[in-house]
Amino acid sequence: MVEFGVLNWTILVGYIAINLLLGYVLSKKVDSAEDFYVGRKTTPWWAIGISVVATYVSAMTFLGAPAWAYKEGLSVIAIHLNYPIVIFIVITYFLPFFYNSKVVSIYDYQEKRFGKTSRSVISIIFMVTQALSSAAVLYGTSLVIGFITGIGVIECILIVAAIALVYTALGGITAVIWTDVVQSAILILGGVVIMYALLSDMPQSFAQTLAELKASGKINPVNWSFDWTQTTTVWTGVIAMTLYHTTVYGANQMMVQRTLAAKNIGDAKKSFLMMGFAAFFIYFFFILLGALFYHYYEGKPFENENMIILEFAASYGLPGLMGILTAAVVAASMSSLDSALNSLSTITTVDFYEKYFKPNQSTEHYLKTSRWFTVAWAVLIVLPAIGYTLTEGSILELLSKVGSYFVGAKLSMYALGFYSKHTTERGLLIGVAAGMIGVWIIAVTTSIAWPWYCLIGAAINVGVTIPASIMLDGFQKDWSLYSIRAQKAMFKEKGLQEKDGGWYIVPGKIDNASYYLLGFFVISLLFLVAIQYYI
Repeated sequence: MVEFGVLNWTILVGYIAINLLLGYVLSKKVDSAEDFYVGRKTTPWWAIGISVVATYVSAMTFLGAPAWAYKEGLSVIAIHLNYPIVIFIVITYFLPFFYNSKVVSIYDYQEKRFGKTSRSVISIIFMVTQALSSAAVLYGTSLVIGFITGIGVIECILIVAAIALVYTALGGITAVIWTDVVQSAILILGGVVIMYALLSDMPQSFAQTLAELKASGKINPVNWSFDWTQTTTVWTGVIAMTLYHTTVYGANQMMVQRTLAAKNIGDAKKSFLMMGFAAFFIYFFFILLGALFYHYYEGKPFENENMIILEFAASYGLPGLMGILTAAVVAASMSSLDSALNSLSTITTVDFYEKYFKPNQSTEHYLKTSRWFTVAWAVLIVLPAIGYTLTEGSILELLSKVGSYFVGAKLSMYALGFYSKHTTERGLLIGVAAGMIGVWIIAVTTSIAWPWYCLIGAAINVGVTIPASIMLDGFQKDWSLYSIRAQKAMFKEKGLQEKDGGWYIVPGKIDNASYYLLGFFVISLLFLVAIQYYI
């Protein structure tokens, strides 16, 4: 607990008030369920792009990345090296299917490709994993509020959940996007202020600091080890985590839904491109911050490493710093919580309530229902958040581990839909079950690092699904219309335009801008190699 003071409270309360006000103002533009899900398709691409970045760069990054790097050093960046490749895959293969079909639930693809049951299965997987990860975000924010006020963490969890709930239920996806823009500005400001304060308070020069960190093994970002039990190697980052993050961005309603609010597919792709180029810089910044803290505190142990930034800000004593920092962490968390609540509500309403319980109701009815489901999910997320209060270690690492148990199933469901001719729904469901059981067995019986769970789960799924499909339903005569091959053939046979405003609408066609992502990936890797061997 620290003395927060009037200035800090003014900064924090002012920030919260702005979010609530934005939610109220934007609620005036929500007249239908469609407005709640994807807005009126008038949101500029850059705002959607900032929202995409802010959603994943949450309090888990603001608090968890420095905590993780405090232990592991700069090698943690390997886990986040893959974003250019990930975004290349997502905008080339996933996004055209979703945007062209004008859906509000991306899991509609699974029904069109395989059937209703597979759609329900992947929707349930999304809801479970998103609720668990959102609970981790909620917990991370509550740590901050509890630290600065002395209020219990559980009480803080309830307060933060209520704030995120109010403006999300009011303004829908449009409120989510525009509050994310504000929140990202606060997040960056907080990070920059802390970095400046830390560097100015260092007893040695920056060059001397890096030299000592290098000697202690904390500035070695490139680990070429083939040891599968190590988490932060180049191979886990480039191979395993590419698959993991492809699922996070391509098969995740929370991430894709905001791009469906774009004016056209070009704007949708540009919003994702922003993440492809920005992610490396953001994660490198916060991971470097953790390494610098290791030098500043001479590697001393912390009871809870997620509190390192807060401990520093409290001791530094700059007026308003704790207020800015707290607002930044709250902002980072809100950008993830609001997106999660909106997407969970959308999936629950569209994929279950509207489909199985109350079809053919008015759009006003579904809007009201969506808002009530937003309330319900806010309540449900609180329960695992309280459970996280019993954990220790980096919440960023914890969050990644939670997701790793399920991503293989989601990734393989889309990969088989895109590229497999003979996969059928019955075979697919058997493969999904086998993959998830296989990952659980690997997790409890081996020391294999969690980033590989996605690859292992997907491999088991594919290996079981195709033989099971052939055994149960035989070889399929034709390719599904919703496969990459059939989509390309359809555009060619019907003479349809392959581009809209200079951007491909055909799945599997590569836009010129996407090649810059691959070039950026190579440059990023060479940059890390240069740090490894020349600093």
